[in-house]
Amino acid sequence: MITSTEQLFTDARTQNGYQPEPVSDATLRQLYDLMKWGPTAANSTPARLVFVRSAQGKDKLLGCVSPGNVNKVREAPVTVIVGMDLDFHEQLPKLFPHTDARAWFVDDAAKRAESAMRNSSLQGGYLIMAARALGLDCGPMSGFDPAKIDAAFWAGTAVKTNFICALGRGDPSKVFQRNPRLSFDEACRLA
Repeated sequence: MITSTEQLFTDARTQNGYQPEPVSDATLRQLYDLMKWGPTAANSTPARLVFVRSAQGKDKLLGCVSPGNVNKVREAPVTVIVGMDLDFHEQLPKLFPHTDARAWFVDDAAKRAESAMRNSSLQGGYLIMAARALGLDCGPMSGFDPAKIDAAFWAGTAVKTNFICALGRGDPSKVFQRNPRLSFDEACRLA
């Protein structure tokens, strides 16, 4: 695997349509095995993933997304639901064994929710970068009903949906013209 800044950043585009080429189990495992090494606070790694690609799974997910995202989910070989485990702290004795980090969160649900959102979002970013490094195109989305996705895919767990992201080989004819970005001076300051 050879990657470049162009492949990861400047040439990569948010996809709105996909070619029918499937994404293999081996690729999804490789994707996770890259993503999992991204840093999170106290190595908390609260992200939980569901790779939706079966007809039955897509039908469930299609009932949860906004109309503008239906075709993206339908066309994509895989749409990953990036969830956040609100009970991530139970894994901290294994993931961060040199101190009792579980105690930092055990009695504070609000602190757990904040940390789970922040760190699963980081992991979602790592997922996108890992997918691009593997030659996949991505279409992250937030147009969905989280309660419906939670009921359909995370029922009976402490996991809540953060965002969803279509994965596959993009259809270049459906990519929008690149939008501008803020300059360094508009977005940054040196302190």
